[in-house]
Amino acid sequence: MRADRLVAILLLLQARGQVTAAEVADELEVSERTARRDLEALGLAGLPIYSQQGRNGGWRLAGGGRIDLSGLTAGEARALFLVAGASSLPATPQVKAALRKLVRALPEPLRSGAEAASATVVVDPGGWDERHHARPPPPLLDAVQSAVVGGEQVTLGYVARNREPSTRVVHPLGLAAKGSTWYLVADTDAGLRTFRVDRMTSVTPTGQPVVRPQGFELAEAWQLIADEIEQRRTPLLARALAGPDAVPHCRWTLGNRVRIGPAGPDGRVEIELRGHSVESLAGEIAGLGGAIEVLDPPELRERLARLAEELIATYGRG
Repeated sequence: MRADRLVAILLLLQARGQVTAAEVADELEVSERTARRDLEALGLAGLPIYSQQGRNGGWRLAGGGRIDLSGLTAGEARALFLVAGASSLPATPQVKAALRKLVRALPEPLRSGAEAASATVVVDPGGWDERHHARPPPPLLDAVQSAVVGGEQVTLGYVARNREPSTRVVHPLGLAAKGSTWYLVADTDAGLRTFRVDRMTSVTPTGQPVVRPQGFELAEAWQLIADEIEQRRTPLLARALAGPDAVPHCRWTLGNRVRIGPAGPDGRVEIELRGHSVESLAGEIAGLGGAIEVLDPPELRERLARLAEELIATYGRG
């Protein structure tokens, strides 16, 4: 229901001029941490909200606290729908209903752009290693989003992972957030590609319309891309049995690199693990001792056995 909360926060700010995270939490019946996160999300996304520190501090709307939804600029309307539409994947009926209410509150010239913004982003909440650190949106995120919503090709300046710079014309198709890292999904002369927004050096509109591949669906495309990236990052696949008490520890240690299966007759749970290498995965799960039994691959079992022998040689058996 985050979309409802976001518009409710804006209305609270309009009515009161200033609110604290605690007041928002009390009014909307959420935790103070959730309220603060929503306030920060609105501010970081470009809404006219700012925080004031100090004893009498709080969150305010720019312009003396009298800005309502009908006073949002086109960019601010897109930003609101970006954070609202991105809050649920896939969108629940409640979120869709809240977005429709938001659309009706906007003046006619902004409605089409705002509606398009809510459909141009998918959110994959966990980072690649789950324990990611929140960071503010990259500087060119708004320019990229404008190109996606407006359906306009852009000349993209980009620095690759190997630090090699390039310039190319791309067809922006959608945005994907993996944890706090933003990606542009775009069509290029070489086919469908993804570009990290924080590696972009320039985004220049060409004035030419985007040509969308037939049958393209952003959520489906991102899932395929994310699966391919994950397999490249963690090529080692292992199967194991884990005691019920060990499952939470597996999730904590490996994050989204563990998949939990059904429990067997002996109560142990089937799990699938992904790792960067035999050495690294063995090191990650060795601390769980006998609570996990690796079934395959054999080389991972052998490495764990050697680790056990080394520990016994160092510390003894008792």
